[in-house]
Amino acid sequence: MGTSHQKGWVSVRGKKWYGYFRRTVLDPETNEAKTVSTPIALGLKSQMSKFQAREKLVEEIAKLTGPPAVDDSIKNGAVTFGWFVRNRFYPLKEAKWKEETAKVKKLLIQSDLVDEFEDVPLENFDKFTLQLHINKLAKTRSKDTVLQMRAYMRDIFAEAVDQDFLAKDPAHKVETPTLLLRETDKTTLSWDQLRGVLAKTDLRDWILLQLDMANALRPGELFGLRWKCFDAAACSIQLMETTYKGKIRSWGKTRGSLTTIPIAEELVLDLVEWQQQCPDPSPEAFIFAAPRGGFMDSSNYRKRVLYKLAEELGLPKLTFQVIRRTIATLAQKMGTVKDVQGILRHSRPGTTTDVYMQEIPESVRATVTSIHTELRSANGKRPVSSARSRKRGSKPAKRNLNPDVVLTMTFPTMESFAASGKKSPASVPGKVLEFATRMRQGRGREVAPNA
Repeated sequence: MGTSHQKGWVSVRGKKWYGYFRRTVLDPETNEAKTVSTPIALGLKSQMSKFQAREKLVEEIAKLTGPPAVDDSIKNGAVTFGWFVRNRFYPLKEAKWKEETAKVKKLLIQSDLVDEFEDVPLENFDKFTLQLHINKLAKTRSKDTVLQMRAYMRDIFAEAVDQDFLAKDPAHKVETPTLLLRETDKTTLSWDQLRGVLAKTDLRDWILLQLDMANALRPGELFGLRWKCFDAAACSIQLMETTYKGKIRSWGKTRGSLTTIPIAEELVLDLVEWQQQCPDPSPEAFIFAAPRGGFMDSSNYRKRVLYKLAEELGLPKLTFQVIRRTIATLAQKMGTVKDVQGILRHSRPGTTTDVYMQEIPESVRATVTSIHTELRSANGKRPVSSARSRKRGSKPAKRNLNPDVVLTMTFPTMESFAASGKKSPASVPGKVLEFATRMRQGRGREVAPNA
């Protein structure tokens, strides 16, 4: 609400002064405005008079009610964080969230934000409190979860400001604690490790994993395949639906997820063979059906098959995500970034390069060697250093460092100057003698001129 001009009243409760004033709030149950009496502890009776208690109450009223809003909207002190998220935030966002996506988002928001601040009034939040909470999450949650919670936190408080429940956004400048974030999993495997996995499987799992590896399918796309999706003549499979937590969905993760994908001719022959052996080869049956019919659960398959293969082969990790990341990394030598993006069916190439593709140390070393080779081409030979020139027989002049050795200097005669056409010492008075004197005085050596 706007700035209150009331002074309230004070009274003594036990050993303290308490002040009271009226404010208009929104009833969370009826969603209607009502007037309530708000108490404030002012201080010990022994430390302030009644007049001082009244003055402090006026100051507290000004702090709590704040400056007047532009549209005289209600600043509600009774609305808690939990109530606002459930009654004002979710209804606006659910229209943009798919059903299963909404469930996941709500669970995350509930566990990492609402459970922590359920009964805290919106007006009690500040940047310091929210930043400490994000820092705490960074110590126990994954990097992606922390980034999501920061984004949800900012969305919630920005919405509270837009709906006039807050005059100022306390989450606007909450930062990501980059130094506290846990490292994102970047596990990748080699071609030999992938071949080792395939060698340990039976026909069904061999085809399932080979299809998953060759086309980098998501588990929901893989287990949602039916025989009607398989076109042997065209060597392709059409992705029509996905599975997620026991449900069939008619959409994929991105707009380009559900499309027709090419498969290798050899894999087509393997699928035809599996169709002849599988329990139900009808068009509506799932290609990789569960023992009792229906589609297999990806979590169950991961624990029952992939984890056991990883332990048996001594692999650091084996999941559908690791396989997908591995194919994105190894395939960068076999095509362009757009080709790999097409295989993974990402909406943006940045997702392919920044999240899935990892550097290959051998490839990096080979690239450095290639660059070095180009620099050492015919026009880029290394210059010959003095040390190398000595090895080739060019000896530098030796310095005489023994002070006891007499250096003998030969001075030219008058006839030699006349024959060379140079100026004689007489034309430059004292230059030669000055030089000889400096040599004697500076180094303590005897100079014996030869006539």
